[in-house]
Amino acid sequence: MTADTAAPTASSGSLARTGGPDEDSSWLEHVLGWTLVVVVAMFVTQVGWL
Repeated sequence: MTADTAAPTASSGSLARTGGPDEDSSWLEHVLGWTLVVVVAMFVTQVGWL
């Protein structure tokens, strides 16, 4: 198998969306990411790991 045969043939505009945030909503990704970090830190603190 060469690199040419392994490359996807569909253009990026015709690929199916997976339901994630839009490309222009990077602030939403940052807020949700930091929220996840805080929640995991609170969980680890309560459980007593590390």
